[in-house]
Amino acid sequence: MIPRRVGLWLIGACGGVASTTALGIAALARGITSSTGLVTALPQFAGLDLDAPASFVLGGHDIRQATFLSSVRELHLRSGIFDDRLIEACAPELESWSANVRPGVVYRPSAAVTAIADRPDVRQARTPREAIELIQTDLRAFQKAHRLDQLVVFNSASTEPPFELTEDHQSLDRLQPALDRSTPGILPTSSLYAFAALDAGYPYVNMTPSRGATIPAIEELARQRGVPHAGQDLKTGETLLKSVLAPLFARRNLRVLSWVGHNILGNRDGLVLADPENKASKVKSKDFLLGELLGYKPQSIVSIEYVESLDDWKTAWDHIHFEGFLGTRMTLQFTWQGCDSILAAPLVLDLARVVLLAQRRGDTGVLPQLACFFKSPLGINQHDFAKQSDLLEQYLAQTRH
Repeated sequence: MIPRRVGLWLIGACGGVASTTALGIAALARGITSSTGLVTALPQFAGLDLDAPASFVLGGHDIRQATFLSSVRELHLRSGIFDDRLIEACAPELESWSANVRPGVVYRPSAAVTAIADRPDVRQARTPREAIELIQTDLRAFQKAHRLDQLVVFNSASTEPPFELTEDHQSLDRLQPALDRSTPGILPTSSLYAFAALDAGYPYVNMTPSRGATIPAIEELARQRGVPHAGQDLKTGETLLKSVLAPLFARRNLRVLSWVGHNILGNRDGLVLADPENKASKVKSKDFLLGELLGYKPQSIVSIEYVESLDDWKTAWDHIHFEGFLGTRMTLQFTWQGCDSILAAPLVLDLARVVLLAQRRGDTGVLPQLACFFKSPLGINQHDFAKQSDLLEQYLAQTRH
């Protein structure tokens, strides 16, 4: 049997998460790193028809002048992660995959994102339709060049400002004509990529709080084309802990009075989030789940601040004030410090493997069973991490039957 070849297309290919993903897949394929951090490497998922790391070919879009290899070396230098020998061992794959990175396609991008764009050949589309067609041309050329059996598209680009929907977004029939007009803001960049991928038959995963495929017309498109998609906003740090700890308070009948979370981070994602409009999307995503998990909304404050010197490291300090028996007030505090790209990268491979499997088994539309990976999971109102993880296990267990 000819081994299956699958593609992983990364929007924001030269960012920290995407380049770390590339390094991790190359290292796993070479057998020179362990599978620690990879959810689908757990024993309960053994025996599933998941794509091996060696099956993957990587490519993507970016608006910056960089490569997978140069980005990995920059992360190593600035953040002190990775091992020199690991980087050099995987350099051939990183250089080969970098040849697949195409200049980004934009249509009225946000000012914060434009500020970090330094690639001279970034393509400025005149209409949303033109942007979609340019993206699809790149995706199809990548699949053809590498003779890929499947291709999955990931949004790992910087967070966009909030985007409000109009009547034109409520159905595909309403949206289609608007794509041919140079109307300001008919779709944000993340949704242009989502539309392009799903319309071409490629699964789409949104790792960010940006709109992506969360537009009724695009969700309709995914169902029409019979393509699965998942999102949104990868859950790797403070919000992951909230989804574990908040159910504890609810199940012990301890009333949370206030929950304050202060987050500081560096890297380009942090730089983009320093813009108040872009930050608003992230704060909303991080703050939403408390009321759902507790059954009431305590006072909550979420702050995110850019600290340049931290580079790819992020720190969250949370102060939880709660009431126990006989009205006694108590406090839980925790500090979480982690490397953003290291926490996120294995989840990209997890999601790629599961979404590609879902497509092979004929699943279409939103995949709510992947909720455990996201802050704002699509298609389900379940934020308890333990229950979300059970959904994933039950879903994958079905593929054995």
